[in-house]
Amino acid sequence: MGLLRAVGFFHGSMFLFSVMVGSGIFLSPKGVLKYSSLNIPVSLGIWGIAALLKMMNAVCLAELATTFPVSAAPYYFLKRSLGSSFAFLNLWINIFGYSLGISAQSLLIAGCLLQPFYLGCQAPELPKKCLALAVLWSLGFLNARGVITVSWFNTISSLMKMVVLCFICITGVVLLVIGKRENISRFENALDAELPDASQIAEAILQASFAYSGSSLLLVLAGEVKNPAKTIPKSFIFGMSTVAVLYILTNASYLAVLSPQEIISSDSVAGTWMNKVFPSMQWVITLLISVSLINNTACGILSASRIFYTASQEGQLPFIFSMLNNHHCPVAAISKIIIFSSIAVIPSSLVNLIKYLMLSSFVLTELYMIALLKLRYQEPHLHRPYKVWSPLIFGSMSTSLFLIVLPMIKTPTMELIYQAIFFLSGFLCYWLHTYLNQRYGFFDKITCYLQLLFNVSPTEKSDSIFMQ
Repeated sequence: MGLLRAVGFFHGSMFLFSVMVGSGIFLSPKGVLKYSSLNIPVSLGIWGIAALLKMMNAVCLAELATTFPVSAAPYYFLKRSLGSSFAFLNLWINIFGYSLGISAQSLLIAGCLLQPFYLGCQAPELPKKCLALAVLWSLGFLNARGVITVSWFNTISSLMKMVVLCFICITGVVLLVIGKRENISRFENALDAELPDASQIAEAILQASFAYSGSSLLLVLAGEVKNPAKTIPKSFIFGMSTVAVLYILTNASYLAVLSPQEIISSDSVAGTWMNKVFPSMQWVITLLISVSLINNTACGILSASRIFYTASQEGQLPFIFSMLNNHHCPVAAISKIIIFSSIAVIPSSLVNLIKYLMLSSFVLTELYMIALLKLRYQEPHLHRPYKVWSPLIFGSMSTSLFLIVLPMIKTPTMELIYQAIFFLSGFLCYWLHTYLNQRYGFFDKITCYLQLLFNVSPTEKSDSIFMQ
C-alpha cells in the first residue's frame, strides 16, 4: 500500500495555479509598492524579477524531485545529502510555517466572507474565528478524501481564479487604451519618482515572492506525480510563466485605477479596485477572493501532510503519521496540521508574517542548493532524469543569500534576531529528539488505538519504493 501516482501535467499545472494564485496577489501589491518607494516602474519590475528568481529556484529543485521522485522530495533529499539534522530543520521550519500560514489564510477567508455583512466597520473577532475554524476543518475532511478529490476541487476553483484575474487584466488594459486622463496620468511621470535603496528592493522582492510561494507543492507531491521526470519541469515552466504574466498585468490594472496611496491604505487591493470600477459588483469579487483563498489553503494542508508523512517514515515523527486510509491518504498527518493551525495565534501583522514565511523559504532554498551541489560531487554517476544547468544553481544560491543577509545588515531588528534564534533552535530540538527520545510500551498502545480511530494501515518506506 502506498500513495497513488495520479497527478499528470494538467493537474500538476492546476496545482501550481491554485497554490500560487491566492492571497499573494490580493495582499502583496501593498507591500511591494510600499518598499518600492511608491515607484510604479520599479514595483512592476520587482514582480518580474521575483518571478524569474522563483522560476530559477523551481527548475533547480526540479532536479532533486526527479532524481528522488518520492513524497516530500525536498525533505528526503536533505536527509540523503546533508544528514538527518538538516532534514529535521526542514521539518521544524515547515511545522510552524505551515501552521501560521494556513491559520492566517483561514482568518482571511472568514474576514472576506463576513465583511459584506458589516459595511463600514470591521467584522467581530468571535464570528470570524468560528468561521475560520469551520473552513479549516472542512478542508481537512476534503483532503482526507485523497489527492484525486483535492486535484479536481483545485482544478475547478483554479479556473474560477484565472477568470477573475483575466477579467481584472482585460479591464485594466481597456481603461489604459481608452486613455482617460485619471487612468494614465500616474504612468506619465512615473520615471521621476524616488528610487528605493538596495535593502528596500530586497524587502520588496520578499513581498512579491510571497505571491509566487507554494511552487514547492509539486516537489512535495513528487511521489504522486505521473512520469515525474517530464511532468515536473514542464509544469513548472508553463505554470509559473503564465502566473507571472497575469500578475504583472493585474498590478498594471490596479495602478490604472488606484493611486499608489490608495493601494498602500487598502486591506484588499482587489476589493478596492472593484469598488471603484464596478461598485455594485463588489460582493462578487469578495466571494471569488474567498474561493481563491480556500483553494490556496487546501493546497497548504495537502503539502504539509505529505511532509509529515515522509518525516514519520524516516522516524522523525510518530509512526501513525505515515499510515494511509482507504483513499491512500495520511489522514493522521492531515489531522495534525489542522489541529496545529486551529490553535495558532498570529500576533504580528500580515506584512510581518509574509516576511517571516519568505525568509524561511529562502533559508530552505539555500540549503537545497548546497545539498544539490554536494550530492553532485559525492555521487556524480547517480541517475538524474533531469539535470539543471549549474550556473542556475549558483545564481539561486547567491540571490537567496542576498535576500537573507542584506536586510540584516542594512536594517537589523530584534525580529530578525528572533527568527535566527528560531532557526537555530531547530538543531537543539533535533538533539533532544535524538538523545532523549525514549521508547515506552504505552506508545505502541496509543498508536494502535489511533490506527483504529483513523482506520489506517502502514505503508512501504520511501527507500523501498524508490529502489523498486
